[in-house]
Amino acid sequence: MKFNSELDDIVTYEGGKPIELVVREFGIKEEDVIKLASNENPNGTSLNVIEAIKEHASKVSIYPDDSMYRLKDSLAERFRVESENIIIGAGSDQVIEFAIRAKANKNLKILTAGITFAMYEIYAKQIGVEVVKTNSITHNLDEFLTIYKNNRDEIGIIFLCLPNNPLGESIPTREVYKFISEIDSDTLVVVDGAYQEYAIFKDKKYEVVPSDLIDRFHNVLYLGTFSKAYGLGGMRVGYGIGQKSIIDVLYKLRPPFNITTLSIEAALTALEDEKFVEDSLRLNFNQMKRYEEIADKNQIDYINSYTNFITLIFNEKYSSKEIADILLREGIIVRDLTSYGLNAIRVTIGQPRQNDRFLESFEKILLG
Repeated sequence: MKFNSELDDIVTYEGGKPIELVVREFGIKEEDVIKLASNENPNGTSLNVIEAIKEHASKVSIYPDDSMYRLKDSLAERFRVESENIIIGAGSDQVIEFAIRAKANKNLKILTAGITFAMYEIYAKQIGVEVVKTNSITHNLDEFLTIYKNNRDEIGIIFLCLPNNPLGESIPTREVYKFISEIDSDTLVVVDGAYQEYAIFKDKKYEVVPSDLIDRFHNVLYLGTFSKAYGLGGMRVGYGIGQKSIIDVLYKLRPPFNITTLSIEAALTALEDEKFVEDSLRLNFNQMKRYEEIADKNQIDYINSYTNFITLIFNEKYSSKEIADILLREGIIVRDLTSYGLNAIRVTIGQPRQNDRFLESFEKILLG
């Protein structure tokens, strides 16, 4: 059977290896497996969220409120925008898909960093859109601007993943605004803020304020998610914030009832528990220092991270694939970045006991 040729060279996105598969493959007890591969919140989610899900579980037979007005109103209040500036997605990656389908085509390419969130490229290729990448693996805005100016009529969307997944770097807001000011008003700039809560906690100079962003630039779409700091990866709730003219177009692509009743209630409740988020952020960066210290001690390079993970980069003495495989057989799941062309692993910062185990095993591997 023949399928659309645009799909021929798409590499299927693979999430972190599930714990259940490791248990089955290596005969390790489930309680002995730790997953540090998918950038989930190791603290789970707010206990208030669990109670809200239980409270509304009897409503699962009824379609959710498709207006999602309560969630949009809550987000509007949080970010000091209007509800009409917000669209809700099944994860922020669904809003990415809307944006690409709305703006890019075979004549308008998308521009990204050399290594960034894989779904930008996957969604683009699904509809035959060409992806242009910088030579720099991280966000080099000078290089972005040079490519854009040389191909101004051919670039439909620019994706800035701030902070960047899977590497972890970010860019000061002042530099981001300066860059966007150089972009034509008919080019859509998507600022993916999936990890913004972490960047803001670490350094306010990296804070992207959605209301300020869309007031200054009418060609910008800001993305956020409940999957990371709020610990709702399993509920699939994301959002886009932009000028009403952009949001109205994206709504034409949104399927009805695209998130569930329980997802809405979980997100609403998560927004209210600011202490849970703050505690998670503080623990994350306190524990990240331990990773940096081990890396420095063993002369392992790493990217200064503004997220809930750290990227460890190896020289020719080590193989990231081998290290990830050894850890996996010990029941420690990390993300090998060989598929990105990097001899590196990405490790989610876990709870202290999880980090104890990873760092002990990791240092033993390094010492041979």
